[in-house]
Amino acid sequence: MKIMNVHIDAEKLSVNLMDGRSVSVPLVWYPRLFEATPEERTHWKIAGGGYGIHWPEIDEDLSAEGLLQGATAPRQFAPVG
Repeated sequence: MKIMNVHIDAEKLSVNLMDGRSVSVPLVWYPRLFEATPEERTHWKIAGGGYGIHWPEIDEDLSAEGLLQGATAPRQFAPVG
């Protein structure tokens, strides 16, 4: 399930896969992407031998497998005390 192309807007992330499937997920699932500027969101590259997406300016990485499984970003908790 290699990634062919990525489309991103203010509300969703859509990924086209080489096998013809497409997946779209809410952008709010990935806080780094959601909070990034539109310019930062458009600066992505296919990584991991074609199985992942990397946004170098915001240090975000997503995998095709994770997107297909509906995996959201891990929650970040503020330190206590």
